[in-house]
Amino acid sequence: MSWRVSLRGYTPGLALCAVLASLAHWLAGQPWAREAGLGLLALAMLLGLLLGNTLYPRCAARADPGVALARQSLLRLGIVLYGVRLSLSQLLDLGPAVWLIDLLVVLSTFTLALWLGRRWLGLDRQTCLLIGAGSGICGAAAIVASETLVRGGQQRVAVAVATVVAFGSLAMLLYPQLFAWLGGDSQAFGIYIGSTLHEVAQVVAAGSAIDAPAAQLAVLSKMLRVLLLVPFLLLLAAWLRRAQCPGEGAARLPIPWFALGFLLVLLIQAQWPLARDWQAHLVALDDALLALAMAGLGLATPLRAVLQAGWRPLWLGGLLFVWLVLGGAAINALLLPLWR
Repeated sequence: MSWRVSLRGYTPGLALCAVLASLAHWLAGQPWAREAGLGLLALAMLLGLLLGNTLYPRCAARADPGVALARQSLLRLGIVLYGVRLSLSQLLDLGPAVWLIDLLVVLSTFTLALWLGRRWLGLDRQTCLLIGAGSGICGAAAIVASETLVRGGQQRVAVAVATVVAFGSLAMLLYPQLFAWLGGDSQAFGIYIGSTLHEVAQVVAAGSAIDAPAAQLAVLSKMLRVLLLVPFLLLLAAWLRRAQCPGEGAARLPIPWFALGFLLVLLIQAQWPLARDWQAHLVALDDALLALAMAGLGLATPLRAVLQAGWRPLWLGGLLFVWLVLGGAAINALLLPLWR
């Protein structure tokens, strides 16, 4: 009977997150959402924020256990399953030049986030880490994954996701215009898009606005950055533990088993590839899990706390956006000739 009682306690919150995730899935398929670069995860969080700051407080006592389960345990499971999206053979076929481009973009963006955020803008370390991870790796998914180590809280996560949505959407609109102005090889420009744009959905939209070869290479380059999430989390955990960062619980930092699970799924997929139908079903399940997590995150985040963060996080996101566009272009221009 005890497990039934526990399950009953989780049901209201999980059901609420499921409703928001389903609505976000429908909205993400609308033309205006695709044109705006608003993917499933961003929409799920925005809907959670909207409801969480209006009607949710009235039922929070009943729904909180299920909401917490969604934004914690289901999030980790969603990150593990993210590995089914990647084809290791296709990523290896990109060649060392593209691997080096993505690695330099991730390292430089994250380092710049810490330096600019701490020294110039006076932001706390946790906010800098989250915005740097989201800008440098894979947007909202990297932010919520990093939060399990950084322990920045829902407010900082919401602020970091807001910067990714705002500046990633701006870059998504800018890149096709840059290609129309500059011209050149669409495949090379696709690699540039994938190595510098924030969210996977934004990469798909920007690449598709150019042509099919650009879209394909943009997605592959982006998924390579997603793969870098695993070593990034492991190194971040080791660095925080060694640095004993105040307020981040560095002395008791957990091993990010979900990151190792992500890598294990990727290796299993490479050794025993799934049939396309099974892969499609698992990707859909993963989308659902991550959308549930983002909805739960939004529900648990008071909007007033996000607004209290002020303009400095947006300044940091904006400066990183400029670096990704210009600095990322310089890195690509230097190394892409080796790709040929």
